[in-house]
Amino acid sequence: MQKNKPCLILVTGGARSGKSEFAERYVEKYATKAGYIATAEVLDDEMGRRVELHRQRRSSSFWTTYEYPQNAEQVFAQLPSDIDMVLFDCLTVYVANMMYGNFEKSTPEDVLLLVKENVQKLLDAANVSGRTVVFVTNEVGCGIVPDNYLAREYRDVIGVVNTMVAKACDKLFLTVCGHAVDIKKISEQLSNGGEE
Repeated sequence: MQKNKPCLILVTGGARSGKSEFAERYVEKYATKAGYIATAEVLDDEMGRRVELHRQRRSSSFWTTYEYPQNAEQVFAQLPSDIDMVLFDCLTVYVANMMYGNFEKSTPEDVLLLVKENVQKLLDAANVSGRTVVFVTNEVGCGIVPDNYLAREYRDVIGVVNTMVAKACDKLFLTVCGHAVDIKKISEQLSNGGEE
């Protein structure tokens, strides 16, 4: 990938599949200096430990961190010119923040509409930033159907959001057991009869 050709990239996979590590390595390979949009809020010790593990992997001389659990589209307007790539980690936490921070009393249809509108704002800001932006998300719909309504609603909304973002992205990687597969490349090869 050329450094001077901005694009949108989505990295997805299950829990502990290596998504964030792959996304960080990808950015470190292609960027001169990078922004990191962190969406998690430290509300308990477990989340604090997870956030700290992520922080320890990132060099402060290369990464500039922006903590935005909501309204993350605002970051793109304030990025300094020397940041040429941005890592957004992660969409699943970002959507949870939106759904259960603001929209608790809305209907499922209203929740989905509001989340999609906010994700579209994020995609629009990323597109006009002139930078390559790597989004990280989770595949949450591959296991057992959750036994409670709130979890099922969240799973369904994330499925819609992931599909929406994947459609907008130029590249889509799936991480499995620490290895990444270029899904859009495979899909294009199959569409072209298996030709490279």
